[in-house]
Amino acid sequence: MEQKPSANLNSRTAILVITILASFLIPFMTSSISIALPAIGDEFNLNVIALSWVTSAYILGSAALLVPFGRLADMYGRRKVFLAGNIVFTIGAFLSVVVKTGGLLLLSRVIQGIGGAAIFATAIAILTSAYPAKDRGRVLGINTAAVYIGLSMGPVLGGFMTRYLGWRSIFIGCTAVSALVVLAILWKLRAEFETKKEKFDVPGALLYSLVLITLMYGFSELPQMAGVWLLIGAVAGGGLFLWWENRTPTPLIHLNLFRQNRGFAFSNLAALVNYSGTWAVSFVLSLYLQEIKGFSSETAGFILVSSPAIQAVFSPIFGKLSDRVEPRALASAGMAVTTIGIAMLIFLTQNTPVVYIVGALVLLGFGFALFSSPNTNAIMSSADQKVYGFASATLATMRQIGMMLSMGVVMVVFAMVIGKVKITQENHPAFITSTHVIFLIAAISCFAAIFASLARGNIHHARKQSEK
Repeated sequence: MEQKPSANLNSRTAILVITILASFLIPFMTSSISIALPAIGDEFNLNVIALSWVTSAYILGSAALLVPFGRLADMYGRRKVFLAGNIVFTIGAFLSVVVKTGGLLLLSRVIQGIGGAAIFATAIAILTSAYPAKDRGRVLGINTAAVYIGLSMGPVLGGFMTRYLGWRSIFIGCTAVSALVVLAILWKLRAEFETKKEKFDVPGALLYSLVLITLMYGFSELPQMAGVWLLIGAVAGGGLFLWWENRTPTPLIHLNLFRQNRGFAFSNLAALVNYSGTWAVSFVLSLYLQEIKGFSSETAGFILVSSPAIQAVFSPIFGKLSDRVEPRALASAGMAVTTIGIAMLIFLTQNTPVVYIVGALVLLGFGFALFSSPNTNAIMSSADQKVYGFASATLATMRQIGMMLSMGVVMVVFAMVIGKVKITQENHPAFITSTHVIFLIAAISCFAAIFASLARGNIHHARKQSEK
């Protein structure tokens, strides 16, 4: 039987509003920072690789702790972890306001990533626990729309704030909103969302985090030999981690969920491949529009808003539709549309019309909306209620690893084609060449995700079987 929180303590509306705010804030900050990168680079004199780390530092801090936080949430309470995550995120945002060096900014971004891990490990799990299965696609679609509204407003509002108030104003605003979310949790979410208490797999959590950090940092160091050795170490550590998880009685990761649940395994794989192909688009286009086309941060923001705005409009529609139509069909069609949008960007030049770029972004937004909400519904519907935190954290981890792989590809291509230098007019042709390579790799990844999505099986049929 599905566990439901007390209606007297936790109204579903309050749960939805609070998780929407938390889910909105993180992508808003992420997309705002993408627009502010040239200004940050000028203040701290950062080259293009160092600028990549302003984005990657957050992802690194987040991905390494998502699954441990999800497991802790299932064991000791999702509200506790959700609250702690919002507090840590608020602290990290505030520290970003007062930093004086690029290195300290990267540290504050790691702290934000740790807070973001706790938030994304629990927000979807709390929503899924609060609403019945018949409404799940609808509320997950609304939550997904909040993410894309954040992504939509980030380039526009972030570009405006950067131009007229300075890039630190982005972090000031996020600190204020995040503090309000903390107060709302303390006020409205008084009941706990917890399941069976078990022993936490500390060795597994430490090994898991170390492997992910090594993997992601290794990608950032390619094509140097240090990166190769780090990746070899990550693979060896991954093997040791799997060996440990198979022998411990209370594992960090429910490996049987991947082995025995095809829908769960392939839905997560689809998310991983999808994000590895799409995440770096806004980062690369932000630099392209400001450095190559010469647009202001504000104008670049208005152009980049095309994709997440479409996502925000259509995500609730496709989320609700996935309650009735097989999610596999919707998500697979979404990946096909996304592949076309990415492929259009392969042909960028210094003289590419803005309308062409906007057209590609609109296709990307529509395709991603068609993929994301149904895919999230598929993952959460294929998991048992007692592991909702783990399922939510696993999806978020696939997203974060995909983001890091996407940024890793960007770093490698930039390092090989441009080098560790600032973007100047002399290396504009090399930058354009880099975009061609990056978007070609992204298009291939998205094409592969279509087949990962199709391989998952019939989610609605599996859900009905589990309910019997």
